[in-house]
Amino acid sequence: MQKHHIPKRWLDFLLFALIIGAALGISLILARVNDDNNPFAMAIFILAVAVIARVTDGYFWGIAASVAGTLCVNYFFSYPFWSFDITYPGYPLTMSVMLLVSILISALTTQIKKQEQLRLEMDREKMHADLLRAVAHDIRTPLASILGASSALQEQQLSPEDQSNLVSGIHRDAQWLVRVTENLLSVTRFSGNEVTLKKEDEVLEEIIGSAILKYHQMPGTLPVRVETPEDILLVPADGMLLEQVLINLFDNVSAHAEGATQIWLTAAASADHITISVEDDGPGIPSALLPSILSGTLQNTNRVRPDDRRSMGIGLSVCRSIIRAHGGELNAGRSRHGGAQFSFTLPTKEEHHGDKPPAENSDY
Repeated sequence: MQKHHIPKRWLDFLLFALIIGAALGISLILARVNDDNNPFAMAIFILAVAVIARVTDGYFWGIAASVAGTLCVNYFFSYPFWSFDITYPGYPLTMSVMLLVSILISALTTQIKKQEQLRLEMDREKMHADLLRAVAHDIRTPLASILGASSALQEQQLSPEDQSNLVSGIHRDAQWLVRVTENLLSVTRFSGNEVTLKKEDEVLEEIIGSAILKYHQMPGTLPVRVETPEDILLVPADGMLLEQVLINLFDNVSAHAEGATQIWLTAAASADHITISVEDDGPGIPSALLPSILSGTLQNTNRVRPDDRRSMGIGLSVCRSIIRAHGGELNAGRSRHGGAQFSFTLPTKEEHHGDKPPAENSDY
């Protein structure tokens, strides 16, 4: 069954008519209450002009509202009432000033709205530029490693052990490139003004288990300890994207948390949302990096060796975009285990009453 959307011009017309009608109704009620010509009418219609200019597109409807408001004030609330008359002393100047003020407010409001849209577009373009720069940075080293290893396999006589090591390196670098590509494809889903998610009621435990399983297929992974309530948690989400968020957060620990020995994942439910935290026992996040750690623009200058494939935070910026598209927010901070903590919330339709059940712990 196809959904029919109201054309934007008709929606703007409906908003124009409703707001002008509401302003007229309120002014008539105040006139009856005050038993006079309602000195508040002019201010009410100027406010209506500002609102119409804010919620509609372009300058047309704001200017139309300015003219309509001026005519309404003249017809309903200026002597002689219920008729148009601009010959009364002072009326031409009053009506002209009201029309001019209304048009100026409409123009300023529309200009502010356009500036906000331009700022959002500039921020989006900056994010895309940062992403492309970061992707180019991340794929250069593994590609060079794959080319070098494959050339060595083709051109040199190597022992079986050396061949196995080169093949393992190619496999590891190829997995890294797959992760970067998946992150890039995920970000492209959030490049437009509107994001469409395929939300379904997902069992959170199943998403967590699948993410941990895929994470452990990568080299250099850490054990993950899971703490969730005994009750089944259902969350309306795009399961594949939410799974990728968790994999990225796990992989971030492996790539950045030097000396970490374990990852903790904790899930807790409240009346209207679910909170999920991923923590480690590594060195943690320096306070100076917290403002930029989620932006995707973090420059990593602490490389131990030339072939260190640590990213610039693409995964974290992708995670934040996905969580925001679900109506939540991703935050970074200090873990109770001494390392880093990344926590995010997801809205849920479920309501939980009474005491929370004790946490169910499991190791993977």
